[in-house]
Amino acid sequence: MRWGTAAVVAAAAVGTGAVVLLVGRRAADRLHMAGPELGPGGSLRVHRLAPGLVTLTRTPDSLRPGRYALEWGDNGHAVVGEPVAADAQSVTRRLERAEAGTLTTGTEVRMTPRVYRGDPLGALGVAFEDAEVASDLGPLPAWYVPAVRGTWVVLVHGPGEDRSQALPVLPLLRSLRLPTLTVTYRGDRGAPAPSPADGHGRFGEAEWVDVEAAVRTALASGAGKVVLYGWSLGANLALRTAVRSDWRGSISGLVLDSPVPDPPAAPGRSGVPARLAAMGASVRGRSGPDLADSPRLADGEDLRLPVLLMYSPDDPVAPPRAAERLAEEAENLVSLHSVPQAGHAALWNADPDGYLESLRRFLTPLL
Repeated sequence: MRWGTAAVVAAAAVGTGAVVLLVGRRAADRLHMAGPELGPGGSLRVHRLAPGLVTLTRTPDSLRPGRYALEWGDNGHAVVGEPVAADAQSVTRRLERAEAGTLTTGTEVRMTPRVYRGDPLGALGVAFEDAEVASDLGPLPAWYVPAVRGTWVVLVHGPGEDRSQALPVLPLLRSLRLPTLTVTYRGDRGAPAPSPADGHGRFGEAEWVDVEAAVRTALASGAGKVVLYGWSLGANLALRTAVRSDWRGSISGLVLDSPVPDPPAAPGRSGVPARLAAMGASVRGRSGPDLADSPRLADGEDLRLPVLLMYSPDDPVAPPRAAERLAEEAENLVSLHSVPQAGHAALWNADPDGYLESLRRFLTPLL
């Protein structure tokens, strides 16, 4: 497929009517620096290995249900399935495959959501094309998976991750015959660096225009409608784009995995901890507009299209009450899917089958 004229997009001014999801500059810095580890517990040690089994240090992460990766050294990578046994010191999980490096007793590993690595062809056998989305800063690398539907899905990864975060859902989207464009944004590897005017830790206030550029590129390349799909910060970018973009009329749906809510200016509202509220307030005067005074998303005031909002009641980053309240306030638009015992932006890992079925049910009417 030939990728033609680039979309050069200027950032829109921020007003009090804009949907804004942020936790303030300090929280934005923390999210941007975050790696893919599930929690703060640090490394795990391999206690024992047996055919098809691995025994790890017992922690809240190693007890989580679902499928995860073990990573170690520079390139070590294995995939583990459900826990099958546990005692006071250790947890035994199914060892599905070891793809790189040598896993031995005593190896220190990290447990991450990255079950798949690489590109769609290498990881999944899904043919794709390398593409570019043009932003005001220059070309942004993207993966394009062709299909026959007129609705495209634009997928936006979260902080500490890259395009591989979208790999688990690509087979389902392909089976629905939906073309997909998995994108990058400024500051990603291979993408332009943020401009000096972007500031630091703005939590999507500059980056959302790169998602808008992806929407424009999809429309210029044959899409009739676009569904935006984002994880964590990527979900925030998708929301901003759906509300602010000049092409928002061509966006037919949103899939939001673990969006980080706008904390209230006053502690205690919606159950958001005072610490997060203080972070939200700290953005004032430090990155341009007073974004902390625009928590309109939590009330659903600016939503005009169907939303699938997937979250975990046990998410340590995104308080679940904010997602639940949004579903209550915009019940005609928001479909809520809860995944218990899941880490932040690791919902597919905790319940792959349930996650994909919820996604299929939401997308089918939008085809």
